[in-house]
Amino acid sequence: MKIRLMLVLCAIPFAASAQEGEVSWKSSEVVPGIVMLEGEGGFAGGNLGLITGDDGVVLIDDGVAPLTAVTVAAIEALTGDPVDFVINTHAHGDHVGANATLHNKGATVVAHENLRRQMVAEDAAPDALPELTFTDSVTFHLNGHTARVFHVANAHTDGDSVIHFPEVNVIHAGDVFFNKLFPFVDMDSGGSLEGFIAAQKKVLSLANNSTKIIPGHGVLASKADLEASIAMLEDARSRIGKLVQSGRSLDQVKAANPLADYHDGWNWGFITTERMTEQLYRALSRE
Repeated sequence: MKIRLMLVLCAIPFAASAQEGEVSWKSSEVVPGIVMLEGEGGFAGGNLGLITGDDGVVLIDDGVAPLTAVTVAAIEALTGDPVDFVINTHAHGDHVGANATLHNKGATVVAHENLRRQMVAEDAAPDALPELTFTDSVTFHLNGHTARVFHVANAHTDGDSVIHFPEVNVIHAGDVFFNKLFPFVDMDSGGSLEGFIAAQKKVLSLANNSTKIIPGHGVLASKADLEASIAMLEDARSRIGKLVQSGRSLDQVKAANPLADYHDGWNWGFITTERMTEQLYRALSRE
């Protein structure tokens, strides 16, 4: 099956009535055969990875459910063919929202077994559940690429996966990496601060100065961007940890505003500086 890759460096102009304004997917070629899709005009979900070639279409994550029609139309406009495989990086709705539709159009959904377990616990539709699961890792050999999909434990959630394309030096990190944004550590879904930092260091160990990293959220990243994220997290952990150890309450820590230096560069609508302080306080108070 020959996949036709079109519109590589443009926004896909499909309106989304489910959200305010017009939401589209902007596509950018990372390397030949691998495209990153970013939402524009509103929140479409986490960044997607699209791998195309003679063997079929592989999609990494698939956006929020209300924009499924937009997402499917954008991908089919790019490829000219339906998706054959979906790899979910974790169970959050902004990364698995189109699973059921893509499955019903013929795609096989692959993910870590903890992701499936979490979706089952949350009463996800049967058609949205991964059909193939793994415990540690699984490797795809498709479209001239080796895609090594591996689990990172108790990071953003307890079911996170990272996808490494070693021959072309590309990594899709899912939500264990929010580039130039404060991250979300979902402790209620098995995530942990220490696991999150460890996951970033694992990704860093695979990178060099030429590596291109697709983050779960934020712009296409480099090794230097990931190093900056790790440095911020370790410094933030130290700053808030000292206040926790001194017996400060959450309100007292928030009043001290220990992350003020990071506000301008890392604060955003979902994880504000205040919320980042709150989640780090919670994480460090549990240790």
